[in-house]
Amino acid sequence: MKIPLVDLQAHYSVLKPEIMAALEEVLDGMQLFLGPQVKAFEHNFAAYCQCQYAVGVSSGTDALAIALRACDIGPGDEVITVANTFIATVEAIALVGAKPVFVDVEPETYLLDWRQLEQACSPHTRAVLPVHLYGHAAEMQPIMDFARAHGLRVIEDASQAHGATYQGRRVGSFGDIGCFSLYYSKNLGAFGEAGVCTTNDEALAEKMRMIRDHGARIRYRHEVMGVNARLDEMQAAVLNVKMPHLDQWNMARQTHAQAYTEQLKDVVEAVPIVRPWGTHVYCYYVIQATERDALRATLQQEGIGTNIHYPTPIHLQPACASYGYTAGLLPVTEFVSQRIVSLPMYPELTEEQIYYVISAVKKHSLCKRMQ
Repeated sequence: MKIPLVDLQAHYSVLKPEIMAALEEVLDGMQLFLGPQVKAFEHNFAAYCQCQYAVGVSSGTDALAIALRACDIGPGDEVITVANTFIATVEAIALVGAKPVFVDVEPETYLLDWRQLEQACSPHTRAVLPVHLYGHAAEMQPIMDFARAHGLRVIEDASQAHGATYQGRRVGSFGDIGCFSLYYSKNLGAFGEAGVCTTNDEALAEKMRMIRDHGARIRYRHEVMGVNARLDEMQAAVLNVKMPHLDQWNMARQTHAQAYTEQLKDVVEAVPIVRPWGTHVYCYYVIQATERDALRATLQQEGIGTNIHYPTPIHLQPACASYGYTAGLLPVTEFVSQRIVSLPMYPELTEEQIYYVISAVKKHSLCKRMQ
């Protein structure tokens, strides 16, 4: 049996008639950017996230960079974040000329440890950028309390957590701005690259709209140096077809995760946990294994796709060498990066496929014990 990490064909086949009709409608109208599809998506996504405004952009990376710029963060400023994330989180900070300052993560959730914020704060700190990693919400209340006490902006990286909640509220609605990737493999994904920012601040929303469109509110009147980062109508049309299914897909992911967890909690070193104050939407289902490479090789032989999110923490990446971090400074992040592995996770997984994966993991574990 072949089970990929993500099955995009299965995802597409169910919605193909609706998607093709939506794309044809866009092509018939030939308004290819900042048209009715984008406006509809922005309205619907803002409402879904319990926010006043949403601003569609061309990628999750652009969402983060535009959010930082809208908050006037730039050269000489510092932004506190984590190193257990995709490079785009830190890339965006670098793109605006600011400096990332890393704190470690909690060992059970892999999320920003808010208890370390005080020691990371300096007179140059301008923002905190928590990441809702793998689909679980970061602990936002103490993060928000710290930020407000120190006059800092909060920009949420919710790129892996569409629909996740903290204390009953959607992620992306707590900070000054929430940033989402709509990359094709996410819980809510376009057919390529796309992103969106959410906010309850009208001035920030207007500023982000201007930055994404060459710094202009009115065509050919450029108030600031902006970028070309508009969400195009084709991607918005796809997203509008998918949006009504997001909660159903997240529930399917949670059901799959429950089956994995019940069967693997005593087999692998660690399974995902869910804090009582939050929900998990399982963009990735991440376990820990002491002999990760051997497990991955076994699963590959059985036709099962896996991945590592992420094998080298950002503070140890060559691109971040100038920030001066060395091995040992973020011990939890560095420890888990040697053990984490992602198992197949997507809404269309069948019960047969899930138990095939579980059986393969159990078989590997039994063989290891008998050696």
